[in-house]
Amino acid sequence: MNVAPFIRARRLGKVSVDTVTLAHGGGGKAMKDLIDDVFVTAFDNRVLAPLEDQARFDLAELASHGDRLAFTTDSFVVDPLFFPGGDIGELAVCGTVNDLAVGGATPLYLSCAVIVEEGMSVDVLRRVARSMAQTALEAGVQIVTGDTKVVQRGACDKLFITTSGIGVIRKGCTLGVDTARPGDVVLVNGLLGDHGAAILCARGDMALETLIESDCACLHGLIEALLTAAPGIRFVRDATRGGLATVLNEIADASQVAIEIEEAATPLREQVKAFCEILGLDPLYLANEGKIVVIAPPDQADAALAAMRAHPLGEGSAVIGQVNHGEAGRVTMRTVFGGRRIVDMLVGEQLPRIC
Repeated sequence: MNVAPFIRARRLGKVSVDTVTLAHGGGGKAMKDLIDDVFVTAFDNRVLAPLEDQARFDLAELASHGDRLAFTTDSFVVDPLFFPGGDIGELAVCGTVNDLAVGGATPLYLSCAVIVEEGMSVDVLRRVARSMAQTALEAGVQIVTGDTKVVQRGACDKLFITTSGIGVIRKGCTLGVDTARPGDVVLVNGLLGDHGAAILCARGDMALETLIESDCACLHGLIEALLTAAPGIRFVRDATRGGLATVLNEIADASQVAIEIEEAATPLREQVKAFCEILGLDPLYLANEGKIVVIAPPDQADAALAAMRAHPLGEGSAVIGQVNHGEAGRVTMRTVFGGRRIVDMLVGEQLPRIC
């Protein structure tokens, strides 16, 4: 490594009040204390430690992972901040790690920018930062740079987080949304719709007592196992906002193919089915934060399915459909009654914000 280890030369500051004030966004000592206390303490690592305006990396170390960089960014505005199965901090790290991994990249480094509403509890902010740090640690990535802004009461809803990520794509990996071909197989790694249902239940708007937990998870280990066992995989995408239906429509449109899935083969939790029936929702459009959609060539579908099922995050993996010639851009579902229905892309908003 050409980047020398850093020894911290100063003592970190400490916040002495219970809630965030506008002074914490003013660029002075109060802001430094908030950043030190909440974020530097939680995220501390060799790359972050110098606290420069940018993180600095050794190019040779990056190149050891592959031959191309992957870069992604995402914002998270979930309400409530804490929900069964996760929180906004875990969601931010998992979402960004997954966006890198579905491109065949090894996730390495993340940034974290936060917009905090005046009056937010400092302890809540610490809790979110600790959750991000723990999730990053478990995923084997480092949060190495960031930014903090404080806005007046009412200018944002408690806390908004933007994370960006850098990863390196393994040599020879060429995944793409336009690569699906007739005969290819559609797979998913387990039960769909849990995250969207969990968030709506956690909001309390519907007074439902069913406990559904989010499937929030970092999927890079599963995807690495998948690509190792089936290197000819065409495409991988995490089915977040818009759910399974949106991803399938994106594939069908970009690849100019038709896709048909089987209702009976599509894995859904019974509680999610009942939840959707009560509220008149379609589970195909519910968000996920721990599920991928995979397009595999027919000669590698069995290997792909076996590799996914062998991983803890893919034990419920299933083949749910096939890519066909048909009408280009059209997605259909064969129902349990033997008929077919068109599965369009989501139009408008089905649920309150969920990621």
